[in-house]
Amino acid sequence: QVQLVESGGGLVQAGGSLRLSCAASGRIFNINNMGWYRQAPGKQRELVALITRGLSTYYADSVKGRFTISRDNAKNTVSLQMASLKPEDTAVYYCWIETPTNYWGQGTQVTVSS
Repeated sequence: QVQLVESGGGLVQAGGSLRLSCAASGRIFNINNMGWYRQAPGKQRELVALITRGLSTYYADSVKGRFTISRDNAKNTVSLQMASLKPEDTAVYYCWIETPTNYWGQGTQVTVSS
C-alpha cells in the first residue's frame, strides 16, 4: 500500500558527490519524519540523517558537514545530497518514513572507491 522508490546510488571516487532521492506513494495521509539509513557489510543499519515535517534535521556525526537532507512535503519526497564522500560511506542506503508506521525503501548501493 505504501511504496518508497529510491534512486541515485552508484559508484564514485573518494571526494566525489552523489544525490539520493526517494519518493513515497500509496495510502499516505501524513508523514512525520523522513530519513536515510545505511548498512555496510558486516555492520548494523545506522541512521544517517533525519528530517522532521517541520524541517528540523539530524545528522550522524560521521556525515555532519558533508551530507544534506531535504524534503518536499507536497510531493512526499526526501533527498540526501552527499559530498566529500569517503570509502567508509560505502553501504546500502535505505530511505525511511514514519507515519507513525515505519516504511523502508528497497535500498540503493553507494560505493566510494579510494
